[in-house]
Amino acid sequence: MPRLPSFLTVLALLVMPLTCAAEDLAKELAELKARLATVEATANNANAAATQSAFNPGDNTWVLLSAILVLFMTIPGLSLFYGGLVRKRNVLGTMVQSLAITAVISVIWAVCGFGLAFSGGSAVIGTDPGWFLTGVAWGPQGVPGPNGDYAASISFGSFAFFQLMFAVITPAVICGAYAERMSFRAMLLFSVGWLFLVYIPISHMVWGKGGFLNWALGGVIPCFDFAGGTVVETASGVSGLMCALFLGQRKGYLKEPMPPHNLPFAFVGACLLWVGWFGFNGGSALSAGGLATLACINTHLAACAATVTWPLAEWLVRGKPTVLGAISGAVAGLVAITPACGWVNPMAALAIGGVAGVLCFAACGWLKMALRYDDSLDVFGVHGVAGIWGTIATGLFFAIDANPGLKAANPELYAAIAEGRWHPVVGQLAGVGIAIAVAAIGSCLLLALLKYTIGLRVTAEQELEGLDLSQHGEEAYAERG
Repeated sequence: MPRLPSFLTVLALLVMPLTCAAEDLAKELAELKARLATVEATANNANAAATQSAFNPGDNTWVLLSAILVLFMTIPGLSLFYGGLVRKRNVLGTMVQSLAITAVISVIWAVCGFGLAFSGGSAVIGTDPGWFLTGVAWGPQGVPGPNGDYAASISFGSFAFFQLMFAVITPAVICGAYAERMSFRAMLLFSVGWLFLVYIPISHMVWGKGGFLNWALGGVIPCFDFAGGTVVETASGVSGLMCALFLGQRKGYLKEPMPPHNLPFAFVGACLLWVGWFGFNGGSALSAGGLATLACINTHLAACAATVTWPLAEWLVRGKPTVLGAISGAVAGLVAITPACGWVNPMAALAIGGVAGVLCFAACGWLKMALRYDDSLDVFGVHGVAGIWGTIATGLFFAIDANPGLKAANPELYAAIAEGRWHPVVGQLAGVGIAIAVAAIGSCLLLALLKYTIGLRVTAEQELEGLDLSQHGEEAYAERG
């Protein structure tokens, strides 16, 4: 028993240093955590400062203004253009389609559309819906800054807003193909389904991070589409052709005249499209620098060239140049230069636009009559044909140093093109082929589903009465015809 106190004393002498050491270690750990927190805060502040320094108010303003110009193309531009080209008993029903699509697609884009189109995750579609633009247009810590993958000098929310306007106008363009005979509810359901099945996958493949055709962000086959030759024009044109084939001809087509009821409406609408297209193409530079200038100049020159060549072709073939031919040529030139405007020089823009005017004149006349499809307002003949031509022409007239982003974002691809190891036409053909396939298959699936469930067309009586009265219970004019 006398040995027990001694044992306890020895044990205490052994434990006490360990306890002191543990206390010292805890203090050191606490100090280390405090230092790490300080370092983390410093890094966060540095990152925020770097983000703030990268943000350019001028670039941000240009992109926001461009987005508004693209919205201006849809409402009122496309509304007036299409509204003037249909017969007067269908003018309201046609114009309201652009407005309805603008509203519905905008809501879907904010809920999940933008995330599916521009998040990473796969080569075909994004895997993060980014519900309600969280982390894009807003966040718990405030409004998010730039996203370096897409645009380092503008707010990510500005980029999402700009891309929204492309998502809005593309299904609205298709309305011209089924004008005067698709029911309003079928139109809405088709537009929503088309956004998910066609537009979002193609936009992700061409412009999204890791997209199959993205030349800058990890794509497999580089396709140069500056502002939407595949995503917007080819996709809408091919889908419009599918709609025309599924719906069949309008009552009286090729048997009775169906002239535009108000060419001044269509003229004003085409002019608004022309002005808005500077936002469409120039804004796609995502900055207010020289690249935006090049895109705007190329856009204007191509439109002017096609405005000359389409009426000139009419004059030679039919004896008179028409106002309808002039405004249709303008749109054809704008469509054709869309994929190329940031990748070619101005002389190439003139050539691209000039050829587009002649090609689209032939497609809307001879091709349409030969195949006897009723594409009411020539969506395929203008947007499809010019979009395909413009995308391929981007590779034919490619100027490697026109866009400084190529060398900066993908120096290996730049070197391959400069050394002749890769020709841009290859990727352009791949982009056109994929856009045609996705648009045709996706549209056919949707059209077949709607046709055999709720139906696509209005009844024969409703078509004769007109969309204004049969679908909306209103008339544009007191005196009908």
